[in-house]
Amino acid sequence: MRKAAEEAEVVASISCSGHGRAYIDSTIVNVNQQQQQQQELGGPVCECNSCYGGPYCSQLLPSCPADADRGDPYFLEPFWMENAAMSAILVSGWHRMSYTFNHSSFMSIQLENRIRNLHDIVGNAITKEKYIIFGSGTTQLINAAIHALSNHNSSSPSKIVASIPFFPLYKQQTEFFQEVDYTFEGDASLWMNKMNNYSNNNITNLIEMVTSPNNPDGQLKCARFQHQNAKAIYDRDKTVFEKMDKYLSINTMGVSHESQLRALKLMKVVIEGKEGETLFDFGYKTLSYRWEKLSEVISVSKRFSLQEIEPEYCNFFHKIRGPSPAYAWLKCLREEEKDCYAVLTAANIIGRRGSNYGAEDRYVRLSLIRTQDDFDQLLHRLKILISEENTAKSI
Repeated sequence: MRKAAEEAEVVASISCSGHGRAYIDSTIVNVNQQQQQQQELGGPVCECNSCYGGPYCSQLLPSCPADADRGDPYFLEPFWMENAAMSAILVSGWHRMSYTFNHSSFMSIQLENRIRNLHDIVGNAITKEKYIIFGSGTTQLINAAIHALSNHNSSSPSKIVASIPFFPLYKQQTEFFQEVDYTFEGDASLWMNKMNNYSNNNITNLIEMVTSPNNPDGQLKCARFQHQNAKAIYDRDKTVFEKMDKYLSINTMGVSHESQLRALKLMKVVIEGKEGETLFDFGYKTLSYRWEKLSEVISVSKRFSLQEIEPEYCNFFHKIRGPSPAYAWLKCLREEEKDCYAVLTAANIIGRRGSNYGAEDRYVRLSLIRTQDDFDQLLHRLKILISEENTAKSI
């Protein structure tokens, strides 16, 4: 075990010029001669951030596009690097080789207790007498919930709806599994009048997906349906819990023990981090700063606009705080520019089309949660684009 710890420390000490990371399992596809020699020797190599290259990621690639597409939460890397010793784990080869824990469950009791503890600290949920479901990310959990809430063995499948703009995975996942018990019907507002006109004997089982804050526009969402037969599904519903739990058991036989161990360790750092900057402090400070900088750049443009997000009272910090969204929902304002994605692509900026979210292509989602290098490159490309707009006006 000491050898494994020493190996991890050696890899962690490789700085990659501050523009990349080295991992024990590092590998890169497009390598130069020096990197290839390092890989052949079995040594770690630097995996560079976007727009950086070279053996140690020290070379800026000037023509590189700004990647604001994916939602990788790299913005939290500096926090975890500052807390490297507290958050590190060493997993032995014989760690929990059974499919279940000694209480015959797929979920660690310690992890469940930590999750409840974290909710109590944050103040966003009351966990007493509630059920906890742990899955391989929200993707799996969302489909487990839809499966649990749907009509089974019915001639009328349940209908899945969401308010536009909605996260595309709701639609993609529902259609991919091709279940006979549910179908994706899109915009929730289209079904509101239909539901109000239905008689009590002709009610369609309709499942509304509500995300708050919403991806992609960062708005705090509430359920649109207030029908007399509508009901909210809570995590104290034992029937729903049992159906979801069975789905996860059959789908993947729970979550790997290594993933649960890592989650347990990270939650311990978050919960016990009373001295210095907490994860919540760091996350808010980083994203609110990025939002302010992006807003400053866009504010001088007559061609683009951002979503408006009002300050809200934060139950965790016990004060009103300004916006700190994970994504920018950019709109092209010119009548002729109906494909905003194409406008940004021409300016070397990669985002995601609004139509992916059920909205018009006049919108583009830009990720603000990637590395600082990615964000800096995004600002750089936007400044060039907007300066050209202003130059054209003066001419």
